[in-house]
Amino acid sequence: MCNAKCARCVGICLVPLALLCIIANTLLFFPNGETGYNTAEKLADSVWCFSGILGSGLLMVFPVLVFMGMENNDCCGCCGNESCGKRFANFSSVIFAGIGAAGAAYCFIVSAVALNNGPKCTTGSSNSTYIYPFDEGDYLGDHAMWDTCLEPPKIVPWHVTLFALLLVMSGVQLVLCALQVINGLFGFLCGSCCSCCESA
Repeated sequence: MCNAKCARCVGICLVPLALLCIIANTLLFFPNGETGYNTAEKLADSVWCFSGILGSGLLMVFPVLVFMGMENNDCCGCCGNESCGKRFANFSSVIFAGIGAAGAAYCFIVSAVALNNGPKCTTGSSNSTYIYPFDEGDYLGDHAMWDTCLEPPKIVPWHVTLFALLLVMSGVQLVLCALQVINGLFGFLCGSCCSCCESA
């Protein structure tokens, strides 16, 4: 059941990544740990995409359950064909790996756009109106520009740190799901590298 063990390892790796993505996305609603800024006018639009909560978080539940349950599949119970059940399990893992990859890609893209656009904040010239003061990610390489934002306090490092974490973690999820697509296709097309029916 080599393919199933590999899928289980992928599933185990995805669990902490999904939890961390949910936590990171939730923290984005509370700039600098404060609760007075969580409205649509004061937070960047990318925060309201829920990419870490939905894409890299809750959507990963389905692939994780499938991957971690593959070792317990009855690979001998498909119309008397000893490899049919195992092949079906591998094929289903490819489908759910694709779902997981789509969720991770969504989070990755939203995070990249969020880093490029920067956070919403007030500036000395914005008359207390929340705007996007940065252009095309120019602030990322110039920390002196971070002082442009007045409210919320320390919003730029908060925004950059959490979206950078989401970018990295969703990227890792994307790689893991892609590996499972390859693993599942190999198991589906070539069969299991060791048959559970040999002992029957």
